[in-house]
Amino acid sequence: MRSRFRGHIAGVGSTSGVRLVVGRWAESPLGSFADVMVETAAGHRVLLAPSDDVAEFVRATYTFDEVRIEDVTVDGWRVRSPSLSVDLVVGGRTALGRVLRLVPGRVAESPGWCTVTDPVARVVLRGVRTRGTAGGDRREWYGATDHRRVTAMTGAFDGVDLGGLAPVTPAPRFGFSSTPPRPSVTTVVTTVRT
Repeated sequence: MRSRFRGHIAGVGSTSGVRLVVGRWAESPLGSFADVMVETAAGHRVLLAPSDDVAEFVRATYTFDEVRIEDVTVDGWRVRSPSLSVDLVVGGRTALGRVLRLVPGRVAESPGWCTVTDPVARVVLRGVRTRGTAGGDRREWYGATDHRRVTAMTGAFDGVDLGGLAPVTPAPRFGFSSTPPRPSVTTVVTTVRT
């Protein structure tokens, strides 16, 4: 069975060493929702999920040391939960985003296209994969259709200031792929075969 998630993924690093991957999903089999994957400077991986159903699906696909069920809201790129408060400033479209916009949506979102683009993504965007095997023998494809830079970030995790915006390095260790090292927001359709 294939499940499709249509939305945005923001990947940012911070000068404190905390890396965040925020998923803002407008359409999915679980409805509209937002979740956050956090990796601390010490390497502790935390999932912030708004419901047990979301946590179960995400946990079956990615690896975490801790899962917290809590309200996660994203208004624009103002991210809030009991554990996390982050404001992202999203800038203009990147060169990659301009290239992605040239590919017709139906093509860019297809698993076949993701398979073709995976070798290029591996070379051009260190750590990024557009297809792979996720947890529980799941297959996953990321069909990107736009890409914008993140230019600033402020926030706190568990009450501790995150510091300023920094590259997403080292790459977070949630699954087979990471976000680009340069902080950004990617418009994406994620297809998961269970």
